[in-house]
Amino acid sequence: MQETQIPNSELPVIPSKRYFTIGEVSDLCCVKAYILRYWEQEFPSLKPMKRRGNRRYYQHEDVLMVRQIRGLLYEEGYTISGARQKLLGNTDEPAVVVDKPAEDVLAQVIEGLEKVLATLKS
Repeated sequence: MQETQIPNSELPVIPSKRYFTIGEVSDLCCVKAYILRYWEQEFPSLKPMKRRGNRRYYQHEDVLMVRQIRGLLYEEGYTISGARQKLLGNTDEPAVVVDKPAEDVLAQVIEGLEKVLATLKS
């Protein structure tokens, strides 16, 4: 099973610690470290503390925010900008949701073509 296919409800329990490294957050949220770094640039609300050598230290609230972002992107199908709007509470513009996966659309097209073929044969 790929990491993005694990629902948030099945992610590991967040231990009661004050700070988490990027590797720990990566494991707790089933998201690669480079994706976490990218999300820091895209979501202003995700700002882990940085200490010596630019090492990131996430707090419990940051881990919850990562899981919320992950849920919006991977489970609900939001785009980055749509998830950003949703987190900011911007209700002026509708949040953008990605259309159905290509496989679903393809299945509908095939079904429609089979109906047309059946009609032509009769």
